[in-house]
Amino acid sequence: MNISADSVKELREQTGAGLMDCKKALTEAGGSIEKAVDILRQKGLAMAAKKASRDASEGIIGSYIHMDKIGVLVEVDCETDFVAKTGDFRRLVKDIAMHIAASNPFYLKREDVQPDVIEKEKNIYAAQITNKPPHVVEKIVEGKLEKFYTDFCLLEQIFVKDTEQKKKVKDIITETVAKLGENIVVKRFVRFQLGEKSKIS
Repeated sequence: MNISADSVKELREQTGAGLMDCKKALTEAGGSIEKAVDILRQKGLAMAAKKASRDASEGIIGSYIHMDKIGVLVEVDCETDFVAKTGDFRRLVKDIAMHIAASNPFYLKREDVQPDVIEKEKNIYAAQITNKPPHVVEKIVEGKLEKFYTDFCLLEQIFVKDTEQKKKVKDIITETVAKLGENIVVKRFVRFQLGEKSKIS
């Protein structure tokens, strides 16, 4: 199949993937950019999963100040100082700091939510449901709990710069892992808002 240069360029702009990877994905997708994006995402997820166990002991602390009213510090780690100095990595850290300022997450990841908090939320959700069999109640409660994670956990939140509202913060990180070839981990963050108590994760 003949893949046009314009298609490859468009796919690169959308995903940040390499030239040959874009061409292969488009060939595999029969020329469909939409399908090629999915293929590259899946490959990125697989690559990120392989790298997740590798030690990330370098990185930077990024910051963002909004209107002198909200301030964020975030530590994002990678494997080497070389990658920590790249524009792609620094843009990611800046984007995450801006996201934290805008979305005000309470937790870093879903595993950080205390069991008693989860239990309390489940009880509240269950009490809101009437005249439904237990298995249906359980499904609804799980759905609402997923929404809770999306609202309050940084990695599960929809990325604020994604106008199509399809990517979570963890997806943006995965894409950068695929592009830079190193494990990337958000370690902690603190968000200050004038007049409010800070939250450290």
